[in-house]
Amino acid sequence: MSKRRVVVTGMGCVSPYGIGVERLWNNLINGKSGIKEHNLDKDKHLVKIAGQVPPDINLEPYVDSKEAKRLDKSIIYALIAAEEAYKDSGLNLDKEDTTRIGVIVSTAAGGLIVVTTGYREMMNKGFHKCSPFTVPMMIANMASGKISIKYGLRGPSKAVLSACATGAHSVGDCFRTIQYGDADIMFAGGAESSVCDFGIGAFTSARTLSKSNRPPEEVSRPYDKDRDGFVLSEGGAVLILEEREHAIKRGAKIYAELTAYGQSSDAYDMVAPDPEGRGAELAIRNCLKEGNKTPEQIDYINMHGTSTHLGDLAESKTVERIFGDKEKNPNLLVSSTKSMTGHMLGAAGSAEAIVAIKTITEGIVPPTINIVNLDPEVANLDYVANKAKQKNVKTAISNSFGFGGHNAVLMFEKAE
Repeated sequence: MSKRRVVVTGMGCVSPYGIGVERLWNNLINGKSGIKEHNLDKDKHLVKIAGQVPPDINLEPYVDSKEAKRLDKSIIYALIAAEEAYKDSGLNLDKEDTTRIGVIVSTAAGGLIVVTTGYREMMNKGFHKCSPFTVPMMIANMASGKISIKYGLRGPSKAVLSACATGAHSVGDCFRTIQYGDADIMFAGGAESSVCDFGIGAFTSARTLSKSNRPPEEVSRPYDKDRDGFVLSEGGAVLILEEREHAIKRGAKIYAELTAYGQSSDAYDMVAPDPEGRGAELAIRNCLKEGNKTPEQIDYINMHGTSTHLGDLAESKTVERIFGDKEKNPNLLVSSTKSMTGHMLGAAGSAEAIVAIKTITEGIVPPTINIVNLDPEVANLDYVANKAKQKNVKTAISNSFGFGGHNAVLMFEKAE
């Protein structure tokens, strides 16, 4: 059986810049960071900064105020991103068979704020005194559940949990779902809201967050020799994936074609990446093989690039090994947009998939900001340092790697 072709017909997001893909994109190509001091009690934290969704965004077009009180923020961000993507797609669900439309919108951590709030209430008032909505608010599948309920979608619906690779795996699994005929349309993506006392504290204890006292916008600095950890961030990003002939038949605008999806495991460590990047290499090569592309045919890679020493080194060495350095392969540009957004965890992979698609549609590659002293260990690639570059991007890939050794790579190509 031949696999069906899959295209992207809608995109939506909410990020530290606010609501909307264009708001995200315009800030990225202008090298503007969304990282600021967080609104938690800074006296209690070693880490004072984060990438937070602006607290004054208007929720009314997406979820009413009563319902919002019964949802974790990660679910709210998923609903916002899904509605933005749905509107962008031009879909009319009254004309669609909703049994053929599904959802995989996932989260890496679930409702951390809900869990910690509920636990405090139990400790103070008794174990049966927390909100009756605690369980549906905290479980990781509820973003998919709420989206399917809101739009009456009765196709496949589930969540994928693979730490920082969650968003990319969700998009990839939606791709497979359409390829093999289980649905015609999928809402695909991720959402996260872990910027809370527990989230900041736990990641600080894990020694993964930057404790730099630089200005917030200068702290996330992938590939710079003075990097010392990532910046925790939040948001949501959803893509509408659609079987190509279905999209053409309804006259949909097509942003790009999703042509390949590579997966693998490091089988190495719970937190640290394989220092040789063997798992990442396998995922990238699997993606290239399915996409029937040589390394020289890839124009842009949105790197996982979190701003940790080990992670950046392993990924950069792997990319150099597969694609060649900037002298052997001057066509290839790579960048880490986490230098501006911070690390959105479960939303990162789908947000960065949107970035990869935008490089194709707009002919611009966003920069990696804050490269002041390029680390000589990773100096052999063109990271688009500090300023965006014009480029005709026909094929782009996006890398996502998660704690536990989970690897996911997506390939997008210019639509015919």
